[in-house]
Amino acid sequence: MTETTASPTPASVPSTPAAPSTSGTRNDPARPRLAALDGLRFVAAFGVLLYHYAALNHHAWGQRTDEVFPDTQRWAVFGSFGVQLFFIVSGFVILMSAQGRGVRSFTASRIGRLFPAYWVSVILGVVLFALVSPGRKQIDLPEAAMNLTMVQRALGFSDVESVYWTLWTELRFYVLIAVLLALGGMTRNRLVAFATLWPVAGALSVEHGPQILSTVLIAADAPLFAGGMVLCLLVRDRGSPVLWMVLAMNVALAGAYSGRIQSLRIANSTDITLSPSTYWTAIVVCFAVVALLALTPLNRISWKWLTVLGAVTYPLYLLHSSWGRWMIEILHPHLTATVTFILVTVTMVALAYLVNRYVERPLGPRLRRAVERDLDEADRRDRSAGGPRTAVTPDPSGHAGRPAPEQPAQVG
Repeated sequence: MTETTASPTPASVPSTPAAPSTSGTRNDPARPRLAALDGLRFVAAFGVLLYHYAALNHHAWGQRTDEVFPDTQRWAVFGSFGVQLFFIVSGFVILMSAQGRGVRSFTASRIGRLFPAYWVSVILGVVLFALVSPGRKQIDLPEAAMNLTMVQRALGFSDVESVYWTLWTELRFYVLIAVLLALGGMTRNRLVAFATLWPVAGALSVEHGPQILSTVLIAADAPLFAGGMVLCLLVRDRGSPVLWMVLAMNVALAGAYSGRIQSLRIANSTDITLSPSTYWTAIVVCFAVVALLALTPLNRISWKWLTVLGAVTYPLYLLHSSWGRWMIEILHPHLTATVTFILVTVTMVALAYLVNRYVERPLGPRLRRAVERDLDEADRRDRSAGGPRTAVTPDPSGHAGRPAPEQPAQVG
């Protein structure tokens, strides 16, 4: 789940992205938000919420969910594909966000965006499991502390909230983008090659490689991110047959791997089995909706309320699961299932708004600036430790600068 800072106009998407500045600051003009994708992100989050409340079999309702919502569950299961939709949008948006940035600036922006609301979510989760409803889930202090890092899965610790698995997936995608930036920036050809070879390598690692390679390459979900990146490139270059072929390949790989795995998750959690044609269709629809909002005149939509919905999407996704089920347990004995669902959903959206307003908005930019300053300072120290460098004087003729003689160091 990512912020949607992208341009609704094709002209603002460079055909060959600018090389990242060595200072780690952006050298491209600020881009307006793509409001339609903000709204789509909220739809994806609401779909996941709907799946968790009205499709997933659990006992928060006092009986099986399929007994509470026998008709709703059959179509609510498709809300789980909101995760795949998130990943496609993330591929699109993160490519836009990374253009014109160095590794340090990109890293700082992601940390500032992800961690404030995430830390609140971890703390609230621990409060729920340790104080409000003890016995619901066992969380010890080391596990809670490791969850604050967002890499707990890599270190063998379980997630405080079940939805955190997607953050681990997103985090690995960000690392791959940072590596791509570090290797020399983002030209169009490099991006096309990356969006082609990465998902193929991921698929091969699933079939033939070690598990660690599949984990590093985010094998099952790589085509979703890569497909989103290709859609971003298509904003400027809609007539490129190469891009359309790479997109088609990623859609096919996403259906074969991510779609199939999602159908297995649904079967394990709801007893509903999706046919291959059904989950393939769900994946195609996810790509088609993003393409429709990014590549058609709909990309000019600028309704402010969509941006507001986009702002609450990430905290809503983080907070809705366990606290929402706890509220269902409290309210449902006294209210109908429909009224309970509405009240819990409205409460979760309101809580998400408060987290965005009083945590993300004030703390996110501060954290980003602090991280960027720290990384810049570390880079300056590394450069200083490397010894004196040859200065370059500007050449009035316009040719490359000539090395200037080193000045003797002053003593005393």
